[in-house]
Amino acid sequence: MTPAPAQTPPATYRPLTIATGMRAAAERTPEKIALREGERTLTYAALVDRIDRVSAMVTDGFGLGPGDNAAILAPNCLEYIEIVAGASCAGVAVATLNPRLVGREIRYICDDCGARVLFVHASLAETVRDLTLDSVERIVVLGRDYDALLAEARPLRPAPLPEWSPFSISYTSGTTGEPKGVVLPHRSRVLTFYGMASEYGCYGPDDRYLATAPLFHGAGFAFAVAVVYFGGYCEILPGFDPERVIERLATERLGGTFFVPTHFHSVFALERPVLERYRAFERLKAIVSNAAPLAQATKERIVDYFGEGVLHETYGSTEAGIVTNLRPADQLVKQRCVGLPFVASHVRLLDDDGREVAPGEVGELFSNSPYIFNGYWGKPEETAACFRGDWFSAGDMATRDEEGFVYLVDRKKDMVISGGINIYPREIEEILFRHPGVADVAVIGVPNEKWGEELKGFVVPQPGAAPEARALETFCREHLSPYKVPKTFEFTGALPRNAAGKVLKRKLREA
Repeated sequence: MTPAPAQTPPATYRPLTIATGMRAAAERTPEKIALREGERTLTYAALVDRIDRVSAMVTDGFGLGPGDNAAILAPNCLEYIEIVAGASCAGVAVATLNPRLVGREIRYICDDCGARVLFVHASLAETVRDLTLDSVERIVVLGRDYDALLAEARPLRPAPLPEWSPFSISYTSGTTGEPKGVVLPHRSRVLTFYGMASEYGCYGPDDRYLATAPLFHGAGFAFAVAVVYFGGYCEILPGFDPERVIERLATERLGGTFFVPTHFHSVFALERPVLERYRAFERLKAIVSNAAPLAQATKERIVDYFGEGVLHETYGSTEAGIVTNLRPADQLVKQRCVGLPFVASHVRLLDDDGREVAPGEVGELFSNSPYIFNGYWGKPEETAACFRGDWFSAGDMATRDEEGFVYLVDRKKDMVISGGINIYPREIEEILFRHPGVADVAVIGVPNEKWGEELKGFVVPQPGAAPEARALETFCREHLSPYKVPKTFEFTGALPRNAAGKVLKRKLREA
């Protein structure tokens, strides 16, 4: 059968871009506050005006156009959203850099994506002052310099772009090597917003949202921008201060927020009088946890503190977007589960030969949805290696029960083979998290001459606790088969983690 020819979109067609919803909200409620950061606010009218001025700045001022890239190095701030939205509306994708990067890492990313302009927060200007950036033609410091350029620019609303045009390039954490640029198109993120609105219930025009996660991270940006896309209100926090976060959630009628697991650990490390002072979260509709697995013991504590109807554990990746979600009603029913496939997502669990595994069996998790990325910047071979046909895998292993709920087992690259037996460290970490003396834990495989690999646990003790290795070994033996018990334990003050909360096990192995 011959496929039908592609049709030209009608003249009335308006493509999905991340600014589309903001423009509509500005027409409906121009004087409504869209964004707040501390004492600074932006109405929807002002936000759209500044987005259009950024578009003019990068095109008329800097000579950039579709296919060019820029970069931003900044903590959470109002300017972040307008820069990414304004540049991408003009066809210029923005690489979002972790503000904690050092000079070598900044240079690598800017050179890798060929960023021609670098926007830098004033607090980080010294970090880049003496860097040699081959592709960067101009550095714009946020503050007086940026504001002057914005004031001079005449608002420009560029011609509509194809929906698959990239709006940002989000670099991976580099847990297994040099970071890769994940090219994210407008369409995939806008459709993600619609899925989030239907799934989480806290992204409508009447909703008030607290953005706590870093905006440079793919999920942190998406969860903050979604509420503004639909005409709601978003308060941006420059960083995660646990007492400040629970105070805002309890007193400011905020209905939603996004945490990574380390955020929950920071909250529960607060003194009990502080936790009790802010225990009433009457307006809270949803806390979405993402980016790294939540231990079941932590889930139970979250439900007890924040309430039974608010926690969602979402599984996904920067490349695939949101893949599954475990809703509040199932948090304590489906143990160590990440839920059912997300809206418009399809999930398959495949063995090494590409066959679907039976319920209860471990397979590699592949997904297909409208949310998938365009590919890794400049790395077609690495992009192809992540796909089986149209199905993408981030390298996670999982099982599925008879009802279709998905259970993450571990990262494929973190699996340990000892004596020919596959061992998934996450199962062991879940057990150790239940020990009263353990605040944080990671288990890895280390070389063993006889068995190939053996298990080693890295443990962060609870404040004031001093668990002994022998006691942890005994605890594990009470709950695990002997071959899953770590042979050695090492105590440390903190585990190496990236901004998304993922443990950098590569660093543990190198150490």
